[in-house]
Formats: sequence, structure tokens, C-alpha cells
Amino acid sequence: MLKGIPSILSPELLKVLCEMGHSDTIVIADGNFPSETIGKNAIVIRADGHGVPELLEAILKVFPLDTYVENPVSLMQVMPGDKVETPIWDVYKEIVSKEDARGEKAFCEVERFEFYERAKKAYAVIATGETAIYANIMLQKGVVTK
Repeated sequence: MLKGIPSILSPELLKVLCEMGHSDTIVIADGNFPSETIGKNAIVIRADGHGVPELLEAILKVFPLDTYVENPVSLMQVMPGDKVETPIWDVYKEIVSKEDARGEKAFCEVERFEFYERAKKAYAVIATGETAIYANIMLQKGVVTK
């Protein structure tokens, strides 16, 4: 056990977050995301039984977002024609706003297939049990300045 570290962050996940360098990306994937396929050249961490919001909140306690890019947080855009609501995005924006002064301005939406292409280049993919649709989020790591 470590003091001050959110208990949801497994030793494997902490190691990966520490190994990542400035501008590396990590995907926190919902349960429908093809984590093993997209992450075949990355580290895939299983977090079954956990949702994206709780992992996002814990990760942002130890993970700085990149300040050298306008949008270090990417969401998978809803496909045209899909009649899907994405209330989980509001939860994400609230969580990010607690840790990054840019708040909603740190976010961008990325077309679904472009998101997959970017995710293939991610350092790691966290496969969660999140059941919300279009709940995938990608974070770009920044620099610790404190």
C-alpha cells in the first residue's frame, strides 16, 4: 500500500503512468472498445469492474495533462446517424476541470476511425467495464512542474 495514491490505481497501471513521457497518450476505453486489437502494439491493462470516470479521476491525481497542446483530452465523436446521448462526457469535463484550469477547453472530439488510428499509437490502453456508449477518452501526458 502507498499513502496518497488512489487505491483504484493498480501497481501495473502506476508503473505504466510513471513510464510514460511527455506527449505519450493513454486510452481509457469503455467495455465495447476493441482494446486488445487496437492495443496490440501497446500495453493493455485490464480494469474490468471499473468505470471510466473513477479511473479518470484517480489517474488525473498523478498524471499531468499536456500544456503544450490545445486539447490534451480527446473523446470519440458520435457517428453521424447514431441517436446516442453522451452524458458521461459532462462527468469527464467536471473531473478534468478539478485538475486542469482549462476545463472544457482541454477537450476535443475526434472522428471514430481517426480516434482508433490515434489509439493504435497510444502507449497504453486501459480496458474498463464501462457500459456507457462513446465513453472512450484519450489523455496526452504533460510535464510535472511542481
